[in-house]
Amino acid sequence: MAEHPHATLVRKGFEAFSRGDLDTLRELIARDATHHVPGSHPLSGDFKGQDAIMDMYRRLGEETAGSMRLEMLGIAVDGRGHAVGMCRFTAERQGRKLDDTGCIVFRIVGDKVTDLDECVEDIEKNDEFWS
Repeated sequence: MAEHPHATLVRKGFEAFSRGDLDTLRELIARDATHHVPGSHPLSGDFKGQDAIMDMYRRLGEETAGSMRLEMLGIAVDGRGHAVGMCRFTAERQGRKLDDTGCIVFRIVGDKVTDLDECVEDIEKNDEFWS
């Protein structure tokens, strides 16, 4: 059985993110997309548009000196334009380590991601790591 196209799109995005391949991510994400990051730290909030999203992704890599890693745990789809990518996130920053699980709820229109709504297992741990 072939993988659902939305699962394939999300998997391709996670793989590109893990490689730091912003060009591929730009191809997958709509120009007016929004990425919502939970918490109350300098990298949380709503990042609107491709440029703002790519800048946030760059900052994640810079802030963690390239130590950030994503381990894909699974992808679930509803066949109606939503997909959930579940992952384990690890990183080091300023002598601290983060190891947390979470997911991103993707809204997909056509063949582009239009909205990314990120959720984390331990929001306080994430706030402390990024602050």
